[in-house]
Amino acid sequence: MRRFIPLLMLCALPAFADQAATPPGLQPLPAPPAPPPGYEPDLALEPQVTIIKRGEDKVEEFRIHGKLYMMKITPSHGVPYYLIDDKGSGQFVRQGEVSPGILVPMWLLKSF
Repeated sequence: MRRFIPLLMLCALPAFADQAATPPGLQPLPAPPAPPPGYEPDLALEPQVTIIKRGEDKVEEFRIHGKLYMMKITPSHGVPYYLIDDKGSGQFVRQGEVSPGILVPMWLLKSF
């Protein structure tokens, strides 16, 4: 019985949160405008993404016009990283979360 009461309270919490978070007098957003006449999206500019599973890792290959320009590698344990062909020469450079051109300041605040 003691386990049932907290479970019941957790199930009812989203209903109370929706009512409390919505201020009165809001109006729904209008529908987005239609595209201009004669507009057709250029699907050739959209990247083609191929997802490959290699064991536990996931590799996403990004291509434009059939040319591989970027890969995102997501290891099973760890942070995803990118391999990018900056110059179009087929030489891929690894880039992580922070761009290599950005230097993060690191100061020693306290030492024991």
